[in-house]
Amino acid sequence: MADAQLPTAGTRLSLAGHTGTVKYVGAVDNTAGIWLGVEWDDPKRGKHDGIKDGKRYFTCRIPNAGSFIRPTTGISYGSSFLKALYSKYVELPHGSTSQEKVMLGSSNGAIEVEAVDLDKIRGKFANLDRLREVSLDSENVSGYDEPTGTVRTTCPSIRGLDLSTSLIPSWDIIALICAELPALQRLALNRNRLQTPRDPLTMTLAFSKLTELRLNGTLMTWKEMQQVTAAMPVLKIVEMGYDLINEVSSPELLHGSTIETINLDSNNLRNWVDICDALRPYSSLDRVVLTSNKIDKIPPVETKETLEVKHLSLSFNRLESWSDIDALSGWCPTLATLTLIGNPLFDDPVHARNSRQFAVARIPSLVALDAASISAKERTDCELFYLSYIARHGPKSEDDRNLAHPRWADLCQKHGRPDEHDNDQHRDKLSRRLMELNMYHCSAAPAANADADQRTTNSLIEDAERITLRVLPTMTLRALRLKVCKTMKYSASRTAISLWLQMQDSTRAPLDSDRDGQDLAWLGIESGSNIFFTTNEK
Repeated sequence: MADAQLPTAGTRLSLAGHTGTVKYVGAVDNTAGIWLGVEWDDPKRGKHDGIKDGKRYFTCRIPNAGSFIRPTTGISYGSSFLKALYSKYVELPHGSTSQEKVMLGSSNGAIEVEAVDLDKIRGKFANLDRLREVSLDSENVSGYDEPTGTVRTTCPSIRGLDLSTSLIPSWDIIALICAELPALQRLALNRNRLQTPRDPLTMTLAFSKLTELRLNGTLMTWKEMQQVTAAMPVLKIVEMGYDLINEVSSPELLHGSTIETINLDSNNLRNWVDICDALRPYSSLDRVVLTSNKIDKIPPVETKETLEVKHLSLSFNRLESWSDIDALSGWCPTLATLTLIGNPLFDDPVHARNSRQFAVARIPSLVALDAASISAKERTDCELFYLSYIARHGPKSEDDRNLAHPRWADLCQKHGRPDEHDNDQHRDKLSRRLMELNMYHCSAAPAANADADQRTTNSLIEDAERITLRVLPTMTLRALRLKVCKTMKYSASRTAISLWLQMQDSTRAPLDSDRDGQDLAWLGIESGSNIFFTTNEK
């Protein structure tokens, strides 16, 4: 390959289904010819960090994501935005004036007919100016090579654009394309590797109507995100999942932020205080996703600068203490929905079976926990249960109780102190209301009603794995499914739980998901009920 055809450092490429970035072009000691040093997007494709025989030729952001390859004809450097658009969305004319033969779809290829002027039909579908949603994910888009204004003339109506896993090397090229899409509102750039912008003016002109930006798997830093979103005046949603983010910090300049949702799923964030300090300046922030990070402690809030979010996901972090949940209520006083599943706290054998009741009682503002709504009846039951638990197991002195259970005084004022009444009766009131359910884990769905005699039921019970759950009758069916997942140590996000209730005549009635909002008592479930269930991956 001639030198004129060699890529420059920073060029994106695709080889055998793997994408990467050229980091070095030139000779390698003790070898002949020219090599390309490549940092692969998938580090498993790499072999080293750009070091050969002790000499460093380039560096990699992810360890061992680099390798040397020859500049062969099998490498693709991509195509322009419009070429990729035409290739995916336009069937080129056949150029034939004669009739074409087509197969009738309903005949399984058995019936062939002749059609006239299919090129006219193709021409109508080639009206790219009508396109609203465009996905060029993995289509090897690498740039914008046409004259300025061509994109605006060709497809001016695009509102949603997906350029994920592209070969575009920089934000400047992204901006050149988007500046000619005046209606653009949603932009997905997942799994790209983009150099920081050099042209602030083009960035300012390109994203004036953008409301959603997806940057998952791009390895962008928090500060890089802040730099590009500063050019997006009406942005509402930002996603930065799987970006290996270790820390976040307060923006240096942020005025009137419009961002309402920030998704930081599957990163390496640990320090809760730093996270809150970084998010607090986003005055419109309503939803924060911190699923699958490394948060292991939520300290008590020490200032009045709380985080005014309504929806928070903390699933699959490392929270181990109920004091973290008590503190969370102080940090987020307006919190309405919360997910906590997957934290070690819920693996504690002492507290796991009552984890929902404890969490609901500790955070008074919640209306939904782990995607299951909290009714007024359930909240009352949970708070009474929590009061009863404190009276039995909590510290004896009033000061120690208030310290260990910050909601103790408020709940006593709301429901009455447990020790102000007949202590034994009050202490046992909630325990008596708990139902004990016999749950039978079946390998396959139980037989339909026609085969549901007592002998079949006994056989099912003998073959199934049994667990016993103690729940409140005000628990919703959705919450019961989540409790089964927690008890069986399944991932609720990846496991579908199907339930059947055994009736008095030994028939088994399905408890379908469209009834998930109803509570167990309304469904006729009572203490001693037999419920069969199966698990399947979603």
